[in-house]
Amino acid sequence: MKIEIVPVWKALSPELAAELVAFWRDQNAIQNEAAATRRTEQAVCIARDADGALCGVATAMIKVLPRLRQPMYYYRQFFARSLRGQHQELAFYRRAKQILQDYNAGLDKAESLGILLEVENAKIAAAYKRANEPGFDATFIGYSPRGLQLRVSYFEDAVLLAPTPLRAPAAVPGTRRVGGARPAPSIPRHGNGRS
Repeated sequence: MKIEIVPVWKALSPELAAELVAFWRDQNAIQNEAAATRRTEQAVCIARDADGALCGVATAMIKVLPRLRQPMYYYRQFFARSLRGQHQELAFYRRAKQILQDYNAGLDKAESLGILLEVENAKIAAAYKRANEPGFDATFIGYSPRGLQLRVSYFEDAVLLAPTPLRAPAAVPGTRRVGGARPAPSIPRHGNGRS
């Protein structure tokens, strides 16, 4: 299937936003209209088939993993059923990455070092078993809390920024802070706490 990849990053029209909301709803991807509307603001590029129908979308938002402490674009890609299995995912991903890289290169100060991928598709995860996958320029960095592969792909000439400060963990009832460290239990660690 031949597709046209159309950049839309930071240039989304109200008409395309409405089309994306309907696309996600019709494809059973995002049923909540308010959530879908918020996601439209993250659109990087779209795919259109030979008839001009919307058949794919890439989205990105800034996210900082505590381990990296660097801003990355948390990247998502969704294809209509008609586009799945047509071997378009890599070319689409590469184009989206280029759009984001070019945008960052035009900023006075980069807002992201690259792409952060949480690989949700089991077939894609199974296909990419190497720690570094040069074919799609992504390096394995661990697993997400959902047990999914996390990979990063840095932009060309990306330079580390000052580490993003870590947020202190929320206070947990029944705990106290000890020397600014993590919460300590309010009951003794040894024994059963009874006198």
